[in-house]
Amino acid sequence: MAVKKQEAAVQDAAAMTEAVQENAQAEKDTEIVHLFKDGHRYSEPVFVGVNGETYLIQRGVDVEVPKAIAEVLRHSEEMDNAAAEKIAAAEAAAVQQAQRV
Repeated sequence: MAVKKQEAAVQDAAAMTEAVQENAQAEKDTEIVHLFKDGHRYSEPVFVGVNGETYLIQRGVDVEVPKAIAEVLRHSEEMDNAAAEKIAAAEAAAVQQAQRV
């Protein structure tokens, strides 16, 4: 009987150690993000989905998210910036074209 209790205690300790290690690994796989917030267009939370997991990220506060979600948010910001640059270049070209006429 004492042997069974001791074995059960060892198994419980091993399970606890494994859970702590998984939790520590999960903590390392997160990042803190801060999304811009204003009173108009950028006031609503941002929906992000990766591999079937969905998140609604609040704006204006620091939020801890998995690295995959942080990467999606970074790529989204990069694409927004690239689009803004292309729009500005197209507008400048249109102004130059209009001035020639």
